[in-house]
Formats: sequence, structure tokens, C-alpha cells
Amino acid sequence: MDAIAELRGKYLDQIAAVADIDALETVRLAALGKKGEISLKMRELGQMDAEARQQVGPALNGLKSEIDAALKARRAGLEDAILDARLQAEWLDVTLPGRPRPTGTIHPISQVMDELTAIFADMGFAVAEGPQIESDWYNFDALNIAPEHPARQEHDTFFMHRADCDNRPPHVLRTHTSPVQIRAMQAQGAPIRVIAPGRVYRMDMDQTHTPMFHQVEGLAIDRDISMAQLKWTLEEFCRAFFEVDEVELRFRASHFPFTEPSAEVDIRCSWEGGQLKIGEGKDWLEILGSGMVHPQVLRAGGIDPDQWQGFAFGLGIDRIAMLKYGIPDLRAFFESDLRWLRHYGFAALDQPALAAGLSR
Repeated sequence: MDAIAELRGKYLDQIAAVADIDALETVRLAALGKKGEISLKMRELGQMDAEARQQVGPALNGLKSEIDAALKARRAGLEDAILDARLQAEWLDVTLPGRPRPTGTIHPISQVMDELTAIFADMGFAVAEGPQIESDWYNFDALNIAPEHPARQEHDTFFMHRADCDNRPPHVLRTHTSPVQIRAMQAQGAPIRVIAPGRVYRMDMDQTHTPMFHQVEGLAIDRDISMAQLKWTLEEFCRAFFEVDEVELRFRASHFPFTEPSAEVDIRCSWEGGQLKIGEGKDWLEILGSGMVHPQVLRAGGIDPDQWQGFAFGLGIDRIAMLKYGIPDLRAFFESDLRWLRHYGFAALDQPALAAGLSR
């Protein structure tokens, strides 16, 4: 019995002295673990005679219960102390005035894409999408671009792999969104009216060019589509996008492999005082290329050119964003400068709408 009293005093003193939960667990294992002193004493009961077991057994059970209760009480106390320390460290005075958090802004490119979508949706154009890694056929052949065309050279196009690799045709990072038009024609047939905004890639880098930029291309195919309807569509777009009452466009004959006839389009403007004003003045500014869809392109899209005809156009989203919002350097679009974005960015809830004005 003296040994039991000695164990009792030993472990109660150790439990009272521990400073953390890890140390308390060490004491518990030493006392009540499988090889703990009290557990070993409990095993010795089987070797005692009946009279000794009747005396020692209740004493050991009482010691085990007392030590177990002391361990639980000490653990609760240590956990309360840890919680108190955490609450002190994480204390917050809720009476302080609220601190304004910086708000995010919409990138001008994203805003202009939304503006384009709103304008052309009002004219009945749907948005078509396609992959940014395109086959050589979709990016060039289907668009009537000859094998010797400069755009198909490595100094102008990002090729993913060459034709002599694994006997597979080459793929490219698309150089325009025109392949989306081919895919849309194949999927929907005629009649069709779509725009295809998105990223495109070319090997170029200076103040007005970047290796990755954004384009939007439009396509309309029906029985009696004409250049007159193309002109009206572009005039309505420019009037809505630049938010002016009148615009004047000038069509200049040009050549694009995928349209015939083809025309580059200029818009009348003024640069007086270094500020661009659309719809007035004596200057002209080139903004896009356009034309009637070439019969070969219609055939590639699965449409009979003897039954259907249409127009197509394409323009750089980055460039018209620079023109509309007075952004001097194209490279700033891609530099992730938060100061620049706070200056030129748009509030998240400023959704473009023709009725309320695109750039409120």
C-alpha cells in the first residue's frame, strides 16, 4: 500500500508541474500507458492470492481513476490557457471605424470586348469562339492563303511543331480569329452572323505591336448580302463605339486572300491639339480591313458560293481601345501595373449597354 501512495504522490506532483500538453501526454503514458507503472501494477494482481487482491485491487483502481481525472483536469486547464493566449493575440476592437479596401477594376481590353459584344449583339450577331492553337489548314489553307504567303513563314508565325515531326501537320498559335469563322460556318451553315473576338499571336514587338494581342472579326452570310450592308454595319458600329452622332468612313481598295473584293476602311478624324476626335476634321485614320467573303473560303466552310454570299471584317481590339481611351503605348496593356490599371480601368459594375452609354 505504501507503493501505491508513493505512486499517487509522484504522478499528482508531475501533473501539477507540467507546462504544456506534450509534457502532460508524456506523464500519462508513464502512468497509464500499456507499459506505465500503474498499468504494470494492475497486471500483478493476477499473481496475488485472493486476500491480497481484495486489498490492493480497489486501491489500484482508485489510484487509476484519480490519476486519470487529474490528467483530464490539467489538460482542460492547459487548453483554456492556450485559448486565452490566442484570444489575446487575435483581439480586435470592433469599435474601430471600417477601413476601405482597394477595389479591383476591369481591364480596358475586357471592357472594350464587352462593348463590342453589346454593339454587335444589338445588330443580331452572335459570339463565336475557337481554339487558340490551330491547325495549318484552319489558319491558312481554309482562308485561301497561299503556301508562299509571307504570313506562313517562321519569322511571322509561331509554329508549334513542323510537318516532318511524327508525320503530323503543323499547328500554329492562331495569327487571327478568322479560323473561328470557318469553324462557325462548318458548325452552323448559312445564313449566319457572328463575331469572333479573342487573342491572336504574331512575332512582332514595339510600341504599337506585341506578340500577343486581341482581334475581333465579323462574318455575315445570306442570300443577298452586299458591300452596302457591310458599309452600314461598320458605320453603325463606329457610331456606337466611339459614341458620336455622325461618322464618315472611306473604303480603299486593298487585297486580302480571304475576301474579294477587299477594302481597308478609314474613319474621318481630327488631331487638333493632340487629341483625337472622331467624325470631324480633315484627317483619316485606318481602323480595319473588310470585304466580301471569297468563294474559296465559303467552300472551305461547307457553304455553296453559288447560293450564298457574305461580308467579313476584322479589327484590332487593342488599337481601338487606345484610340477611344487615349492610351499612348500598347505595351502598357500587358505590364500588370496596378497604378495604370487604376487609372484606365473600369468599375466592375459598369456593364456596357447601348441604352445607358457604353463608357459611363
